[in-house]
Amino acid sequence: MAKKTDTRIVINMACTDCGERNYTTEKNKRNDPRRIELSKYCPRCREAKVHRETK
Repeated sequence: MAKKTDTRIVINMACTDCGERNYTTEKNKRNDPRRIELSKYCPRCREAKVHRETK
């Protein structure tokens, strides 16, 4: 059985334009030590915008 380690954490993704937190996802701290930026759809802006990881 695999060991449970604390390498994967749950993060929130916020729109860079309006600041609304629309998405939650997981990331691996070892592979992605910096903040993640992804292009996602923002329902408030009604278009795809860059979403950045928030603390």
